[in-house]
Amino acid sequence: MSLWKQLLILGLLALLALGGYEGFTRYAGPSGEAGNTAPGRSRAAVVELARAETTILSQTVEAVGTTRARQSVEIVPQAEGRIIEMNFTAGEQVSEGTVLVRLDDTIERANLAEAEARLRERGKVFERMTQLSNSNAVAEAALEDSIARLAEARAELDRARQHLNERSIRAPFSGVVGLAEIDRGARVATGTLIARLDDLSEVEVEFSLPETLFARARVGQRLVATSIAFPGQGFDGKIAAVDSRIDPVSRSFRTRAIIPNPDGVLPAGMFMALELTLSQDEFVVVPEEAIIFQAAETYVFAVQDGIAKRTRVTTGQRRDGRVAVLSGLDAGTDVVVRGLHRVHDGNPVEVLGAKADETPIDGADS
Repeated sequence: MSLWKQLLILGLLALLALGGYEGFTRYAGPSGEAGNTAPGRSRAAVVELARAETTILSQTVEAVGTTRARQSVEIVPQAEGRIIEMNFTAGEQVSEGTVLVRLDDTIERANLAEAEARLRERGKVFERMTQLSNSNAVAEAALEDSIARLAEARAELDRARQHLNERSIRAPFSGVVGLAEIDRGARVATGTLIARLDDLSEVEVEFSLPETLFARARVGQRLVATSIAFPGQGFDGKIAAVDSRIDPVSRSFRTRAIIPNPDGVLPAGMFMALELTLSQDEFVVVPEEAIIFQAAETYVFAVQDGIAKRTRVTTGQRRDGRVAVLSGLDAGTDVVVRGLHRVHDGNPVEVLGAKADETPIDGADS
């Protein structure tokens, strides 16, 4: 192709580019639509607003733990013998002192009757010796011997009663009895596990927190526990104890919480997810969409009398799509949450859709 044809093509391309630029600036540029905006006046940016509000935000931390009964014991016999009665069923609520298991006590009852008879006999001997001693008809040594034998008989009676009581295994406290580990008629030895008894009026949950929270975890702080076994249900509790030591390996410390369980729905050994409330404070909050980060500066566009004003703010914690504003913004101020790319400091804005005071705080589209 000759040189002059190349120059001609380049010239035509330059003219087309210039025409396109002029058309863009006239019809699609920021100065206005199709020349409807007067020269020197900025076109109003179409935006959506939300109002800064005052609300209470909680700072929380999550942890996991396992439930444990308030009191828990293994029901075991204190003596050997054959089980003749089992007076409980698994899952039954029993009261303190209830006889759960009874062992064969035939011999112990006989021993008790013998001890009672011996005590009566020694008592009568002591009475006779006392009467004879008053009349100086018996030696002082004989009286002392009768006193010793009477004391011995009383000790034997106490021992026989204790042996008989050991044949009846009672609940040491009120609680729920677990599954029986042995059947009626079986012979058991001292320490044989018969069942377990749990006091589930309250459950304890032990969990660990990082050492960075050691100064903030305090007895009495509230928490909510959840379990996949009870979807959508939370159990309120509070911290009952905080360990005085930090584990040098895990860099965490143990914390124990108490959860009321009056209905007994929470068993021992259940895995729980915990949400601990460290603090609750009142903050001015805005939707996350209103916050703009640029280099080291954080700001929002506040709107007053239809004019956008770039306002520097200091932000805090975030929760549920909202950001706490620590400084720079007052409650009740309208801020831009949609259309931020069209907003400039000092330019007018036009609210799209609902009025500013009808726009919800989360800035969601309707």
